[in-house]
Amino acid sequence: MSIPQFRENELAWIADKVIPYIRKRKFQSFLLYIIFLVYFSIPSFEIPLLQYNHTRITSLMEERAIEHDLIYYPKQSWVSIDKVNPNLLRAILSMEDDAFFTHKGIDWKQLNISLKENKRRKRVIRGGSTITMQLAKNLYFTTERNVIRKAKEILVTFRLEKELSKKSILENYINVIEWGDGIFGIKEASKAYFRTLPAKLTTAECARLAAVIPSPLEHKPNVSSSYVVRRSGIALARLNNVILFPKPVP
Repeated sequence: MSIPQFRENELAWIADKVIPYIRKRKFQSFLLYIIFLVYFSIPSFEIPLLQYNHTRITSLMEERAIEHDLIYYPKQSWVSIDKVNPNLLRAILSMEDDAFFTHKGIDWKQLNISLKENKRRKRVIRGGSTITMQLAKNLYFTTERNVIRKAKEILVTFRLEKELSKKSILENYINVIEWGDGIFGIKEASKAYFRTLPAKLTTAECARLAAVIPSPLEHKPNVSSSYVVRRSGIALARLNNVILFPKPVP
């Protein structure tokens, strides 16, 4: 059975488990925070290099290779963000993280909405992982779902936002995320699904690629399933609402 790259509602699930504990045990929680800060942020020491060097192998790539008994290793080819159809970036941001240029790694507003919705429905139905959090997971961690791994991911997320520009974060993201079985990065995905280069993708193809990001092992952008059609339609409708790399307000 296929395993989605990004498990749905993960951040909200973790928050539902952790927040009540923190409120009841503030001192113990503070000590745990210090331990996490000192020890679990170790992977982030490599982060400044991402501004200048192109990542080739990620933790998720290694995990997928192990799942396939090392019979094959995932392919990934780097492409500059300036050589990608801008509508792909708009489509991804509209579906995955529309507040990317304003938050500092975590979208607290969306997280709060998720918590309220989950509480109202009495089950976890909505998450809140940002693009920066997804990048942190891809680079350094596995898809295993647990509190400790999420704590590491959050700390690395803050370091990514501190050390890298938004453009660099987004460039790394589109070059390392999974778009199918053994398909990593937009260059490989463009070639595999549409036989073209990232710069020559049509707007519709951009929307389809963005549509499958939550479940790249279950859905293919070049197959008109109800899932792909519905989500790509949403992406297309939102494109004009996304402003790429807006100038900071004075």
